[in-house]
Amino acid sequence: MNEEPQGPVAVDPIDTTTPHSARMWNFWLGGKDNYPADRALGAAMAEAYPQIVDIARASRRFQARAVRHLAQEVGIRQFLDLGTGLPTAEPTHEVAQKVAPEARVVYVDNDPIVLAHARALLTGRPEGATAYVPADLTDAETVLREADKILDREQPVALMLLSTLGHVTDDARAAALLHTYLDAFPAGSHLVLCDTIETPVTRAASDEYADGGALPYVSRPAATLRSFADELDLLDPGFGSISLWRPDEPLTGDPVDQWGFVAAKR
Repeated sequence: MNEEPQGPVAVDPIDTTTPHSARMWNFWLGGKDNYPADRALGAAMAEAYPQIVDIARASRRFQARAVRHLAQEVGIRQFLDLGTGLPTAEPTHEVAQKVAPEARVVYVDNDPIVLAHARALLTGRPEGATAYVPADLTDAETVLREADKILDREQPVALMLLSTLGHVTDDARAAALLHTYLDAFPAGSHLVLCDTIETPVTRAASDEYADGGALPYVSRPAATLRSFADELDLLDPGFGSISLWRPDEPLTGDPVDQWGFVAAKR
C-alpha cells in the first residue's frame, strides 16, 4: 500500500469455526479464502436460495461500474469502502486509480483474514493512496478518525456500502449510521449502496443465514432501502435492481433481488 493509517491495528485472531460474511462471499464468488464453516453455510444458502451466487457477482460488477462512473464522469477522487470483503477482480482502488491515478481509497473491514489479504494485495498507484482500517463499520468514530489520515474531508468522498448495511439489522440505527458518515463529508459527496430487498424467499434465506451462526443480515422492503436516499439526489437510472444500473452489456437473465443506487449529497 502507498500509505497505511497508524492507530488501532490489533484485530482478533481468525475464528475458523464461525461463518463470516466476507469469507462466504468469497466462497460464492469461487474463491479459496474460506474455511469449512464458511463453505458449509455458503453451500446451504446457495441450495436454498440459488440467486445468492448471482447476487454476489452482480454486486461486484455494480461496485466497479459505480466507482468508474464516479471517478470518470463525476470527478470523485476519494473513496471510503465500508465492509470491503476479500480482494477480488476490479477492487475499488484499481478501478478508481485506472481513471485517476491520484485517487485515494480507504478500505474498512473487521475480519483479520481480510486485513492480511489487504496488506498483501491492495497496493495502489504511487500517485494516490490506498489504505486499510481494521474496524467495524458501525464504529464510525474510529473509522472516520483513521480515514482522516488519508482522506480530506473538505473534498467530496464516495461512501460505499455494498451488501453490508443489512448487518445493521435495526432500520433506525442503519439510517442514523448513514447520516453520521454522510454528515462528515461535504456537498458533492456520494453514497453507493446496495442490499437485498425483502421477499418471502430472501426473508427465509436471511433466517437460515442467522441460524447458521453468521452475523445476522436482514433483507429490507424496497421502500425502506430507498428511504436511505431520501435526502440525496439519485443518479440515473435511480433506485432498482443493481443488474439494471448502467450495465456494461445487455442483461441475459432476470434482475437480481439486490437493489441499490448511487446518490449525491446536496
